[in-house]
Amino acid sequence: MTNTFHAKPNLYVSHVQLKVSNLQTSVTYYTNVIGFQILQQTATTAYLTFDGKTSLISLVEVANAQPFEGHTGLYHFALLLPTRKDLGNIVQHFIKDTIRIGAGDHDVSEALYLNDPDGNGIEIYADRPASQWKWDDNNQVYMTTETVDFESVLAEADGTWNGLPEGTVMGHIHLSVNNLVATEKFYTTVLDYNVVTRYGAQALFISTGNYHHHIGLNTWNSQGGTPLPTNAIGLKSYTIVLKDSDYAMHVQESLTAAGFVVDKFLEAPEFGGTQAFSVLDPNGIRIIFTTEGQ
Repeated sequence: MTNTFHAKPNLYVSHVQLKVSNLQTSVTYYTNVIGFQILQQTATTAYLTFDGKTSLISLVEVANAQPFEGHTGLYHFALLLPTRKDLGNIVQHFIKDTIRIGAGDHDVSEALYLNDPDGNGIEIYADRPASQWKWDDNNQVYMTTETVDFESVLAEADGTWNGLPEGTVMGHIHLSVNNLVATEKFYTTVLDYNVVTRYGAQALFISTGNYHHHIGLNTWNSQGGTPLPTNAIGLKSYTIVLKDSDYAMHVQESLTAAGFVVDKFLEAPEFGGTQAFSVLDPNGIRIIFTTEGQ
């Protein structure tokens, strides 16, 4: 089944850049436990891939790394697997290697939760078919957290786990923000996201193209929090793919008109394209925009 939610013209997240305290420790974890391969590595940076071509995560070692509690930044990033069978296979892998995980059935998806060696949050999930998602008359999607039926998930597995499968994508990113009202205004009026679920006054979920969420936003641990210091572990940036160069110009103009400073640059391969530029959102979180993507 073709994944249209993580393709143009949707505003999907394609890449997450993380700051870590020890590069080799993190590389070992992301390859052995999560199932990435190394695409490229230097003394301080590693680009991770599932297919030898596409980098979903890059790791950057920071000297004298500090913890990130209370700051804005990453709550978790989420890797979307193509099928429920793939989810079953990785559960089998975690059981075999006695990897501790959390889990939640969100109705739209079934998800596993882990933390990397620095405490960066990771979700690995499989979507239920979009035809089964429940939307109300206000275009809000039903999401909840229930117990995962692991017996049923494992019944789908075929024991062939050998790393992240072909077709894995960055399904969404969930951010810790300092002010939900200001953040919602930025993502829905300066950018073109739609709110698709609210959890009271402390969390909301946004998307394009009627996905259940491309971005989650919450203040659970970060209400009034300050941006992540340069030498703190956590989120360095995340990348959003734009549909074409005309739309990229529109986004730049929208950001500038709203008083945000746009930085234009060319970066590492996973950011490529002449339309690459970045901005700090209202929480001091760096967003990189590119037209490079499917």
